Amino acid sequence: MLIIVLRLRWSMRTCVDQIMALPHIAGPRIRKESEYLSQQLETLRLNGTISNEAFLDAGAIQGAFELLGTLVEMGVSQKEIIQELRNTLDRAKRLEEKHPGLDFAVESGRAS
Repeated sequence: MLIIVLRLRWSMRTCVDQIMALPHIAGPRIRKESEYLSQQLETLRLNGTISNEAFLDAGAIQGAFELLGTLVEMGVSQKEIIQELRNTLDRAKRLEEKHPGLDFAVESGRAS
């Protein structure tokens, strides 16, 4: 008998995917995601779910969202915003490779 176990990957990548799926990316929506990440990462660090290193590394994604929110509000084209989101997505993927389980931990705090 062959048993295959699939590991689900929920993630900060999910944060990026949710933003990229929007028909129009608005600054307030990106800032809301940034606030969620900031609060969730702090909670995870304080309760020992993630290491200080993972917390600091993940801060790059949260910071990217802050920057993107500013760029949107400055009138940068949606095309450029999408490209920056793709870059952020690549960083989120690398972050999960470096800190397995970080993505799931971040998303575990999201209300269903």
